[in-house]
Amino acid sequence: MKVSETLEKIIEHQDEYPLDVETLGACKIDSPVRHHEFVRDDERILFTENRTLLKYLKEKLGREPSFERAGPREKIYHDPTWTRVGILTAGGLCPGLNNVIKGLVEILSFDYGIKTIFGIRFGYAGLIPKFGYQPILLDPDAVDTIHEIGGTILGSSRGQQPTDELVDTLVRMNINVLFVIGGDGSLRGARDVAEECLRRGLKISVVGVPKTIDNDLQFVGRSFGFETAVAAAADVIRNAHVEAKGAANGIGLVKLMGRDSGFITAYATVANPVVNFCLIPELDFEVEGKDGLLAALEKRIASGKTHTVIVVAEGAGQKLIEGEESGTDASGNVLKKDIGEFLKRHIVNHFKAKGESASVKYFDPSYMIRSVPARGTDAIRCYMLARSAVHAAMAGRTNCVVGFTGEWNTLVPIKLATIERQRVNPRGDLWRSVMDATGQEYYFHPQAHRGNGLDVAP
Repeated sequence: MKVSETLEKIIEHQDEYPLDVETLGACKIDSPVRHHEFVRDDERILFTENRTLLKYLKEKLGREPSFERAGPREKIYHDPTWTRVGILTAGGLCPGLNNVIKGLVEILSFDYGIKTIFGIRFGYAGLIPKFGYQPILLDPDAVDTIHEIGGTILGSSRGQQPTDELVDTLVRMNINVLFVIGGDGSLRGARDVAEECLRRGLKISVVGVPKTIDNDLQFVGRSFGFETAVAAAADVIRNAHVEAKGAANGIGLVKLMGRDSGFITAYATVANPVVNFCLIPELDFEVEGKDGLLAALEKRIASGKTHTVIVVAEGAGQKLIEGEESGTDASGNVLKKDIGEFLKRHIVNHFKAKGESASVKYFDPSYMIRSVPARGTDAIRCYMLARSAVHAAMAGRTNCVVGFTGEWNTLVPIKLATIERQRVNPRGDLWRSVMDATGQEYYFHPQAHRGNGLDVAP
């Protein structure tokens, strides 16, 4: 059977990408957690319900592919009386960061009675003495209402710092549990810290909470903040639709987040299906030519439609933009060229050259979307991830990230979660839903629909 390149990579390099999480040692201390069903160490969650795929992977791996179930253990590794905790947020902002911080502090305090919890300021930089960022002490009172505001009370920063200096600071501060709330680059940094601690023989648990608004981490389920981002993006799309309908040949152009993965763009399109063209990094497209976006716009106008809504992910169409150099940010991520401004300019110039009018309204709401507080079930997801992270750390788990596998909370090795970015499958159900919601295939490739009963333009 055909499996993803990610799974093939894991099969080929099983020793490099184990499914089991590292531990600091045997758990011998009675847990102070009360009124709770404890999770046994041997409880595992299969990471897919596809029985055919499970059978194939079992044959290749020699075992059923599963992750350790997250949750409180009856015996723990770290003595709460002597435990000192550090919490940091790194990378770009995302809805729900404060919810996770609040959850971590409250579970540490109420379930385990831990008194010393440091909030590390401005990401990994807060653990480097030369920057002079003083940590703040956190307790339930300090985080009582922080979930009501966006962003992170700890501040954040991009870029990794020298691993040996980070570990030196943890030792000086007597921190034996570190929580890192971050995305791909931040979690790779957490992995480096965990591995350096193990190399030195230090009994420090390093546990990650996956923060990626692009939803591009592997094996952790839907990331917190993603649902809120999709809802906020759908609101912007509604406004773009209103603006587009307010003018003859009105075009609402919305650029959304998604450097390498188009999940927000695709889901927001399905959530508010007034979009006519959805463009993502996973699929190339052309602007010029008979199968390009401009020709598709002309076909739509010629069919009698008086408005158009285009939604594009920030990483889409990068090969089309010439004359601009792509640098990198402090985290090493390639800075994407501005596809939104590029499309706006080309659309306006195209219709102007033809002597036709087109009113383009351009929306770039990225910073507004990522700065809003988490909503509804997304906020619940944040708190549940925080709970799982605390229980994992106190049980001596390290070099791991918490996530969801179906309805279960699970523990995943960081190296596996960051093996490569999760991307939209162009042949999968999500993208097929986008095609149905937009009808864009009709305009890009109308000849493919002749004889299919689609006589009226969508």
